[in-house]
Amino acid sequence: MVCGLRRCWGGLGGKRRSDAGGKTDYLVSAMTLYDQHLHSRHSFDCRTEPAANVKAALARGLAGLTFTEHFDTHPDEWKDCLYDDEAYSATIRQLREEYADRIFIGKGIEVCYQPQRMDFILDFLASHEFDLVLLSVHYFGDRPVHVEEAWQGLSVEEGTRRYFDYMLQAVNFCRDLLGRGERVFDVLSHLDFVKRYTKRFFGNDAVSCCGDLIDQVLSTCIEADLIPEINTSTLRQNLDETMPGDQTVIRYGQLGGKAMSLGSDAHTAEGVGSGFDKALSMLTAAGIDHLAVFKNRERTEVPLT
Repeated sequence: MVCGLRRCWGGLGGKRRSDAGGKTDYLVSAMTLYDQHLHSRHSFDCRTEPAANVKAALARGLAGLTFTEHFDTHPDEWKDCLYDDEAYSATIRQLREEYADRIFIGKGIEVCYQPQRMDFILDFLASHEFDLVLLSVHYFGDRPVHVEEAWQGLSVEEGTRRYFDYMLQAVNFCRDLLGRGERVFDVLSHLDFVKRYTKRFFGNDAVSCCGDLIDQVLSTCIEADLIPEINTSTLRQNLDETMPGDQTVIRYGQLGGKAMSLGSDAHTAEGVGSGFDKALSMLTAAGIDHLAVFKNRERTEVPLT
């Protein structure tokens, strides 16, 4: 079966086939792509039926998808957080019963970094079972990145630097946990998430002015055994690059990064697995030759070649 994503290197370890015109498709093998960041009706901001996501992943030729429902504990958001582990787990069990012989279906969670709530978050994670735990940074200090009024009094550059400072605090926390023998988080989501909103609100971004902080974040990720994600959602939102962009992925490889995760951050079935051809070409250009795949909190690094 030829991958539905034309020239997407759709099979990890798959075989290439060239036609008479010299064009190459990549055949899906038993080892292929996993979408490890997506949402369903178990998240507050999504109405998609989980089965629709699974069907979309099968149609794209993915080997697996991992649901990562929102767990947002900030006092302003906690009241609206729909996370219900019992109902969510029941959905995953049902989907696995129906589709287990065709595709891997993972149960993950997307945790928003909230330093004042970390004891509660750590206790919750320790008492529940997941395949994958995402760490996301949606705030800088007490300001939500995604609320335009929160930027009042700040320039794009100042707010962006504050965001990466806050992210550095988050990954330092992960490194400190690892130093105590605890690996609580597996993947760092959408590293330059801030640009999605500065471009939306102000028409530009200041990511390129924060190379020093981004280097520190990437180096600390390596020390913390925390895998960065290439998040392709911005390609569906009128931005011309993923989160992070090409230069950050290249820099991660230069600093010694060996593997990354792929996530569509889909909130609709149509978004599942989208943009992965772009992400894979970025990884190759950066010399990063493995994808990190998580099952039952265990990481496997799957070669791209």
